[in-house]
Amino acid sequence: MKLFLAFVSATLQSARDLAPIIIVIALFQLVVIDQPLPSWIGLLAGTAVIVAGLSFFIFGLEMGLFPLGESMAHAFVRKGSLTALILYAFALGFGTTVAEPALIAVTAEAADAAAETGHIAESQEARSGYALGMRLAVALSVGLAIVLGVIRILKGWRIHLFIITGYVLVIVMTAFAPPEIIGIAYDSGGVTTSTITVPMVTALGVGLASSIRGRNPMTDGFGLIAFASLTPIIFVLAYGMFI
Repeated sequence: MKLFLAFVSATLQSARDLAPIIIVIALFQLVVIDQPLPSWIGLLAGTAVIVAGLSFFIFGLEMGLFPLGESMAHAFVRKGSLTALILYAFALGFGTTVAEPALIAVTAEAADAAAETGHIAESQEARSGYALGMRLAVALSVGLAIVLGVIRILKGWRIHLFIITGYVLVIVMTAFAPPEIIGIAYDSGGVTTSTITVPMVTALGVGLASSIRGRNPMTDGFGLIAFASLTPIIFVLAYGMFI
Protein backbone atom coordinates (compact mmCIF):
# COMPACT_ATOMS: atom_id res chain seq x y z
CA MET A 1 0.00 0.00 0.00
CA LYS A 2 2.84 2.39 0.83
CA LEU A 3 4.45 1.75 -2.56
CA PHE A 4 1.13 2.38 -4.32
CA LEU A 5 0.57 5.65 -2.46
CA ALA A 6 4.15 6.71 -3.24
CA PHE A 7 3.61 5.99 -6.93
CA VAL A 8 0.32 7.91 -6.92
CA SER A 9 2.13 10.84 -5.33
CA ALA A 10 4.85 10.67 -8.00
CA THR A 11 2.19 10.56 -10.73
CA LEU A 12 0.40 13.64 -9.37
CA GLN A 13 3.72 15.45 -9.12
CA SER A 14 4.59 14.56 -12.72
CA ALA A 15 1.20 15.75 -13.95
CA ARG A 16 1.61 19.02 -12.04
CA ASP A 17 5.10 19.56 -13.48
CA LEU A 18 3.93 18.89 -17.05
CA ALA A 19 0.80 21.03 -16.80
CA PRO A 20 2.52 24.40 -17.54
CA ILE A 21 4.20 22.94 -20.65
CA ILE A 22 0.90 21.56 -21.94
CA ILE A 23 -0.90 24.85 -21.25
CA VAL A 24 1.75 26.90 -23.09
CA ILE A 25 1.71 24.61 -26.14
CA ALA A 26 -2.09 24.57 -26.29
CA LEU A 27 -2.29 28.35 -25.84
CA PHE A 28 0.12 29.10 -28.68
CA GLN A 29 -1.41 26.43 -30.91
CA LEU A 30 -5.01 27.58 -30.47
CA VAL A 31 -4.65 31.33 -29.84
CA VAL A 32 -1.38 32.59 -31.34
CA ILE A 33 -0.96 30.26 -34.33
CA ASP A 34 -4.75 29.79 -34.53
CA GLN A 35 -4.50 26.22 -35.73
CA PRO A 36 -6.45 23.22 -34.42
CA LEU A 37 -4.56 20.46 -32.72
CA PRO A 38 -3.72 17.64 -35.17
CA SER A 39 -5.16 14.83 -33.07
CA TRP A 40 -6.79 15.11 -29.69
CA ILE A 41 -6.64 11.35 -29.16
CA GLY A 42 -2.97 11.16 -30.02
CA LEU A 43 -2.19 14.18 -27.86
CA LEU A 44 -4.02 12.79 -24.84
CA ALA A 45 -2.49 9.35 -25.28
CA GLY A 46 1.00 10.80 -25.66
CA THR A 47 0.55 13.00 -22.60
CA ALA A 48 -0.61 10.01 -20.56
CA VAL A 49 2.43 8.01 -21.64
CA ILE A 50 4.76 10.90 -20.74
CA VAL A 51 3.17 11.29 -17.30
CA ALA A 52 3.39 7.54 -16.67
CA GLY A 53 7.01 7.33 -17.85
CA LEU A 54 8.10 10.34 -15.81
CA SER A 55 6.28 8.96 -12.77
CA PHE A 56 8.02 5.60 -13.04
CA PHE A 57 11.35 7.36 -13.50
CA ILE A 58 10.95 9.57 -10.41
CA PHE A 59 9.56 6.67 -8.40
CA GLY A 60 12.53 4.51 -9.41
CA LEU A 61 15.01 7.20 -8.45
CA GLU A 62 13.52 7.65 -4.99
CA MET A 63 13.13 3.92 -4.44
CA GLY A 64 16.37 2.61 -5.90
CA LEU A 65 19.09 4.86 -7.31
CA PHE A 66 19.28 7.51 -4.58
CA PRO A 67 19.44 5.00 -1.67
CA LEU A 68 21.89 2.84 -3.62
CA GLY A 69 24.25 5.72 -4.37
CA GLU A 70 24.22 6.99 -0.79
CA SER A 71 24.70 3.52 0.71
CA MET A 72 27.69 2.86 -1.54
CA ALA A 73 29.24 6.18 -0.50
CA HIS A 74 28.79 5.24 3.16
CA ALA A 75 30.32 1.82 2.51
CA PHE A 76 33.41 3.28 0.81
CA VAL A 77 33.97 5.64 3.74
CA ARG A 78 33.64 2.79 6.26
CA LYS A 79 36.07 0.67 4.24
CA GLY A 80 38.58 3.51 4.23
CA SER A 81 40.00 2.73 0.78
CA LEU A 82 40.73 5.92 -1.14
CA THR A 83 41.83 3.96 -4.21
CA ALA A 84 38.56 2.05 -4.39
CA LEU A 85 36.57 5.25 -3.93
CA ILE A 86 38.48 7.03 -6.72
CA LEU A 87 38.06 4.08 -9.08
CA TYR A 88 34.35 3.93 -8.32
CA ALA A 89 33.94 7.68 -8.87
CA PHE A 90 35.69 7.51 -12.25
CA ALA A 91 33.77 4.41 -13.35
CA LEU A 92 30.48 5.99 -12.27
CA GLY A 93 31.14 9.20 -14.20
CA PHE A 94 32.43 7.43 -17.29
CA GLY A 95 29.80 4.68 -17.35
CA THR A 96 26.75 6.86 -16.81
CA THR A 97 27.92 9.42 -19.37
CA VAL A 98 28.86 7.07 -22.18
CA ALA A 99 25.36 5.56 -21.91
CA GLU A 100 23.59 8.95 -21.73
CA PRO A 101 20.87 9.01 -24.44
CA ALA A 102 21.11 12.78 -24.91
CA LEU A 103 24.86 12.59 -25.49
CA ILE A 104 24.43 9.78 -28.02
CA ALA A 105 21.90 11.87 -29.93
CA VAL A 106 24.02 15.05 -29.89
CA THR A 107 27.23 13.31 -31.00
CA ALA A 108 25.35 11.58 -33.81
CA GLU A 109 23.99 14.92 -34.99
CA ALA A 110 27.47 16.44 -34.72
CA ALA A 111 28.89 13.66 -36.87
CA ASP A 112 26.20 14.19 -39.52
CA ALA A 113 26.88 17.94 -39.55
CA ALA A 114 30.63 17.35 -39.81
CA ALA A 115 30.09 15.04 -42.78
CA GLU A 116 27.75 17.48 -44.54
CA THR A 117 30.24 20.34 -44.19
CA GLY A 118 33.17 18.25 -45.40
CA HIS A 119 35.10 18.05 -42.13
CA ILE A 120 34.96 14.26 -42.20
CA ALA A 121 34.24 11.72 -44.92
CA GLU A 122 30.64 11.04 -45.91
CA SER A 123 30.90 7.34 -45.03
CA GLN A 124 29.01 5.79 -42.16
CA GLU A 125 32.27 4.51 -40.73
CA ALA A 126 33.70 8.04 -40.51
CA ARG A 127 30.53 9.34 -38.86
CA SER A 128 30.45 6.51 -36.32
CA GLY A 129 34.12 7.00 -35.50
CA TYR A 130 33.70 10.76 -35.06
CA ALA A 131 30.64 10.34 -32.82
CA LEU A 132 32.27 7.59 -30.76
CA GLY A 133 35.44 9.60 -30.27
CA MET A 134 33.44 12.57 -29.03
CA ARG A 135 31.37 10.38 -26.70
CA LEU A 136 34.50 8.82 -25.21
CA ALA A 137 36.12 12.23 -24.78
CA VAL A 138 33.07 13.54 -22.93
CA ALA A 139 32.75 10.38 -20.82
CA LEU A 140 36.44 10.56 -19.90
CA SER A 141 36.04 14.20 -18.89
CA VAL A 142 33.06 13.44 -16.67
CA GLY A 143 34.90 10.53 -15.05
CA LEU A 144 37.82 12.80 -14.19
CA ALA A 145 35.40 15.52 -13.06
CA ILE A 146 33.70 13.21 -10.58
CA VAL A 147 37.10 12.13 -9.25
CA LEU A 148 38.07 15.78 -8.79
CA GLY A 149 34.76 16.50 -7.08
CA VAL A 150 35.18 13.57 -4.71
CA ILE A 151 38.70 14.73 -3.78
CA ARG A 152 37.29 18.22 -3.18
CA ILE A 153 34.74 16.79 -0.74
CA LEU A 154 37.40 14.77 1.06
CA LYS A 155 39.76 17.74 1.34
CA GLY A 156 37.11 20.37 2.00
CA TRP A 157 38.30 22.64 -0.81
CA ARG A 158 36.09 25.52 -1.95
CA ILE A 159 34.18 24.77 -5.11
CA HIS A 160 34.13 28.28 -6.57
CA LEU A 161 37.91 28.27 -7.11
CA PHE A 162 37.61 25.25 -9.38
CA ILE A 163 34.60 26.60 -11.27
CA ILE A 164 36.16 30.02 -11.88
CA THR A 165 39.43 28.45 -13.04
CA GLY A 166 37.56 26.07 -15.32
CA TYR A 167 35.55 28.75 -17.06
CA VAL A 168 38.60 30.95 -17.51
CA LEU A 169 40.20 27.98 -19.26
CA VAL A 170 37.07 27.55 -21.39
CA ILE A 171 37.21 31.20 -22.48
CA VAL A 172 40.88 30.91 -23.42
CA MET A 173 40.35 27.66 -25.33
CA THR A 174 37.33 29.08 -27.15
CA ALA A 175 39.55 31.75 -28.69
CA PHE A 176 41.75 29.07 -30.27
CA ALA A 177 39.25 26.29 -31.01
CA PRO A 178 37.76 25.76 -34.50
CA PRO A 179 34.45 27.63 -34.84
CA GLU A 180 32.69 24.41 -35.88
CA ILE A 181 33.33 22.73 -32.54
CA ILE A 182 32.53 25.58 -30.14
CA GLY A 183 28.76 25.21 -30.16
CA ILE A 184 28.98 21.43 -29.84
CA ALA A 185 31.41 21.79 -26.93
CA TYR A 186 29.12 24.15 -25.05
CA ASP A 187 26.11 21.89 -25.65
CA SER A 188 28.02 18.83 -24.46
CA GLY A 189 28.19 20.32 -20.98
CA GLY A 190 24.41 20.26 -20.75
CA VAL A 191 23.60 16.91 -22.34
CA THR A 192 25.99 15.00 -20.09
CA THR A 193 24.10 15.98 -16.95
CA SER A 194 20.80 14.35 -17.76
CA THR A 195 18.58 11.47 -16.71
CA ILE A 196 21.26 8.87 -15.95
CA THR A 197 24.22 10.86 -14.67
CA VAL A 198 22.56 13.33 -12.29
CA PRO A 199 20.81 10.93 -9.86
CA MET A 200 23.81 8.67 -9.24
CA VAL A 201 26.36 11.48 -9.03
CA THR A 202 24.19 13.55 -6.69
CA ALA A 203 23.58 10.55 -4.44
CA LEU A 204 27.33 9.87 -4.32
CA GLY A 205 28.15 13.45 -3.32
CA VAL A 206 25.48 13.73 -0.63
CA GLY A 207 26.23 10.28 0.77
CA LEU A 208 29.96 10.96 0.86
CA ALA A 209 29.60 14.34 2.57
CA SER A 210 27.18 12.97 5.16
CA SER A 211 29.59 10.14 5.99
CA ILE A 212 32.66 12.29 6.67
CA ARG A 213 33.00 14.10 9.96
CA GLY A 214 33.12 17.85 9.53
CA ARG A 215 31.42 17.85 6.13
CA ASN A 216 27.97 19.32 5.53
CA PRO A 217 25.78 17.51 2.95
CA MET A 218 24.25 20.84 1.90
CA THR A 219 27.49 22.79 1.40
CA ASP A 220 29.87 19.95 0.52
CA GLY A 221 27.64 17.23 -0.93
CA PHE A 222 26.49 19.18 -3.97
CA GLY A 223 28.63 20.58 -6.75
CA LEU A 224 29.65 17.39 -8.53
CA ILE A 225 27.19 18.14 -11.32
CA ALA A 226 28.90 21.49 -11.88
CA PHE A 227 32.18 19.67 -12.46
CA ALA A 228 30.44 17.22 -14.77
CA SER A 229 28.97 20.10 -16.79
CA LEU A 230 32.21 22.07 -17.06
CA THR A 231 34.85 19.51 -17.98
CA PRO A 232 33.08 18.20 -21.14
CA ILE A 233 33.30 21.70 -22.62
CA ILE A 234 37.06 21.71 -22.07
CA PHE A 235 37.58 18.22 -23.44
CA VAL A 236 35.41 18.70 -26.54
CA LEU A 237 37.18 21.98 -27.33
CA ALA A 238 40.48 20.09 -27.04
CA TYR A 239 39.04 17.26 -29.15
CA GLY A 240 38.15 19.72 -31.89
CA MET A 241 41.54 21.44 -31.71
CA PHE A 242 43.58 18.26 -32.00
CA ILE A 243 41.30 15.87 -33.92
